[in-house]
Amino acid sequence: MLHRIVIVPIRELSESGKLSGLLLLLTTIISLLISNSAWGNAYLHFWETPVGWEPLQKTLAHWVDDGLMVVFFFTVGLEIKREVLYGELTDVRQALLPTLAAVGGVAVPAAIYLAFNAGNDTSHGWAVPTATDIAFSLGILSLLGDKVPPGLRVFLTALAIIDDLIAVLIIALFYTAGLDLTYLLAAGGIFAALIVLNRLKVTWLPLYFLLGLGLWFFVLKSGIHATIAGVLLALTIPTDAIEKLEAGLHKPISYLILPIFALANTAIVVSGESVSELLSPLGLGIGLGLLVGKPLGIFGATWLTVKAGISTLPERVTWFKMLGLGLTAGIGFTMAIFIANLSFDNPAWIDLAKLAVIAGSLLAAVAGLIVLHFADKADESEAPAGLILEAEPPA
Repeated sequence: MLHRIVIVPIRELSESGKLSGLLLLLTTIISLLISNSAWGNAYLHFWETPVGWEPLQKTLAHWVDDGLMVVFFFTVGLEIKREVLYGELTDVRQALLPTLAAVGGVAVPAAIYLAFNAGNDTSHGWAVPTATDIAFSLGILSLLGDKVPPGLRVFLTALAIIDDLIAVLIIALFYTAGLDLTYLLAAGGIFAALIVLNRLKVTWLPLYFLLGLGLWFFVLKSGIHATIAGVLLALTIPTDAIEKLEAGLHKPISYLILPIFALANTAIVVSGESVSELLSPLGLGIGLGLLVGKPLGIFGATWLTVKAGISTLPERVTWFKMLGLGLTAGIGFTMAIFIANLSFDNPAWIDLAKLAVIAGSLLAAVAGLIVLHFADKADESEAPAGLILEAEPPA
């Protein structure tokens, strides 16, 4: 009885890809509830508990962001390498459409944010609404079952991976503290050694991970965010080991690391004042960046690319479905919250940014679900002038 009522549904949710997104949502709700309960102060202080010793003493929250999340970024690096070597990004023409869509999906939200915050002290948070949470976004698509053609899922996956790559570059270039040249050179030396191991076709992974630990330490101490070490290590991993590592890390990341990240980073005290602050330039810049900027950037870049004859829509993907995908890509959550932590020194701004990410992501998810649910009926009706409803056949 227990097996049929509890275990089987959980297994089905896991296999469909919905469980990881639902777990992130659940842990976020739990964290917000505890933060705003009688145990709120104790809960907030728990994540501020110092752990470790010099030169690596950090709070629990910082260990989650600088330690556990390195594993998440390691898998991001593996996904990027896999897609470039033998995935959707192998063929330049095939990769062009999601690449340009991802660029549009980064540029327009950043522009919307800066439209509200340019010239203010909060302008440094321009990158917060540019990120897409691949787990949540694909989870939303999975809720719609057969209403979503395979081509749309593949397109979103490729777009989100490119989006992650852009996010990694943004973190490295714009959210780096003062550099320590000695540690940076040491990190460069270890990365060079990892490249040599790869070129010599060394396949013993423990050696890569041991050097990767040193790479993480020196990158952390150099002033570059430590998560970049995870991406760099992933790029040197032997190709034959990529899929096995991704499969082995999927469950720990989806069901442990990301839920812990959600608990640590959504410990936010919500009040009437903080909710009203969502209408401030900071709140509107992030919320509208995700809800409006993401779909506008992705849809607009895709439309221009197809109209210019550079590429074509994936099979069975229509413009209404592409609009729904753009809205779904407005779910920023994990990466957006991560960048919010890097963007501001003011704790109140960090909490407001996270609250705006949650609100914008939730609205984008609901809007995406509605548009994709009714996309087939919309496609049957008369299309807006100038829009091609069905994908054009490849040239």
